[in-house]
Amino acid sequence: MRIELVNTGTELVLGDTINTNAAWLGQRLAAFGVTVMRQTIVPDGIAVREAMEEAIKRSEVVLVTGGLGPTNDDLSRETAADLFALPMTQDDAITAHLTDFFEKRGKTMSIANLRQAQVPQGAEVLPNPFGTAPGLYFPAEIGAVMGFHCHVFLLPGPPRELKPMMENHVEPRLREWLSLGANWRMRYLKVTGVGESDIVDKVEKDLEAIDGLDLGYCIGKGDVDIRLSGIPEIVEKAGDLVRERLGEFIVSEDRRVIEEVIVAKLVELGQTVATAESCTGGLIANRITDVSGSSAAFGHGFVTYANEAKMAHLGVSEALLAEHGAVSEPVARAMVEGCLKVSGADHALAVTGIAGPTGGSEEKPVGTVFLALASKDAPTRVVKRFSPTTR
Repeated sequence: MRIELVNTGTELVLGDTINTNAAWLGQRLAAFGVTVMRQTIVPDGIAVREAMEEAIKRSEVVLVTGGLGPTNDDLSRETAADLFALPMTQDDAITAHLTDFFEKRGKTMSIANLRQAQVPQGAEVLPNPFGTAPGLYFPAEIGAVMGFHCHVFLLPGPPRELKPMMENHVEPRLREWLSLGANWRMRYLKVTGVGESDIVDKVEKDLEAIDGLDLGYCIGKGDVDIRLSGIPEIVEKAGDLVRERLGEFIVSEDRRVIEEVIVAKLVELGQTVATAESCTGGLIANRITDVSGSSAAFGHGFVTYANEAKMAHLGVSEALLAEHGAVSEPVARAMVEGCLKVSGADHALAVTGIAGPTGGSEEKPVGTVFLALASKDAPTRVVKRFSPTTR
């Protein structure tokens, strides 16, 4: 099935907004065994018509994101109506939704918002409980008389509105249309602690030898996704190979990142973790608390950037700092053990390092980092790492 994406928005073309929708939609569609044939980004305005018309002529399904707002440069709705030669009528259900949406927020609805209640005759309204812009679906038969044989979906631009609409209204239809989707699997094995080149050395040659396997990689923040696609038997065979060669480095097989896995495990065990951070300035705590439900596993996070903070909050001695420096194995050990004691947590993580670009020395160059883990009734572990990249 030929599927195209048309992403509208001047802010996307200018780079003011990163087009995360295209990446997310590509991943969702790939899970159905479908590769997006083309992605087009166009500014608001008349360029939308040209992009939409070209995509409809050569595709079987077109997803258009953005351009459903109340302003005069939001033209996706009007453009589709014009392409299909459909009259527009006001939809009472959408009008009622808009009225209720603003009343609940104690706001007065602008007359401009009523543009969003205009629906091309024959199009199906896709409800949007998370915003004011309903989506629209144009079945392929609408354009058949004009030589178009394409299903067209108009979806809102904000991700928090687009994603539920895609999952609830677009994907069920795709399942009906894609016979391949019922016998297609995609699995992501997320690994950490091993680089992409090491992955290539350990598994790539043998994975490429598996007939019918689609193999790919996606580098994340400190991890790499190994993407395996194909019929279930092939994906399982490839997955077994990766587990055999890289099992100790696999974080998840469902795209969860390491903090999600750790929080889930801590909650399962009824345990907690605390953090003491110097060079990362709270980023570790931030990643943990970005996980829903992390309050059950995380209660304390110390940002001890200055030596005075390390002494005051973690009990690191002034003499230890003077003798070894803040970036050292003894100080990392003192930080993590102080964090464990002060917080009362079951586990503590600490990090101290030289982020640069200044502050390094021949003995401790920029990128030198000490990481420490302390747990109740277990020996403290400290490791030294070197990562000479940007802050």
